[in-house]
Amino acid sequence: MIKICDLEVSQLFLFKEQSHLGRCNVVYKDHGIDFHELSPEQRNAFMSDVAKVGNAITEAFHPHKINYGAYADTISHLHMHVVPKYKDGFGFGGVFDMNPQQTFLSDSEYHEIIEKIQLAL
Repeated sequence: MIKICDLEVSQLFLFKEQSHLGRCNVVYKDHGIDFHELSPEQRNAFMSDVAKVGNAITEAFHPHKINYGAYADTISHLHMHVVPKYKDGFGFGGVFDMNPQQTFLSDSEYHEIIEKIQLAL
């Protein structure tokens, strides 16, 4: 992943595998915390960060839908995948592949995506 910026209680990263243009990961700043362990204030702040990223990706890339996923079988660090889905695009209509290993970009292409997200934030 490539760090994009710090948010209120999270850090935002661009997922290097870009089969879903604009896919990001919102990672809670404190380690070793599960979602259910957050106080109501912490939970609301984290979900506010997630929503802010969803809005920015929508503004920057105009996906048909955004999928959100929080999976942590092997990683004890709270994070949320923010996955834009495009009608007639890769994986539309199904659950997103965690890491399909199909689409990697040049450094300049990653930079362009990050700039669009930063401007929309």
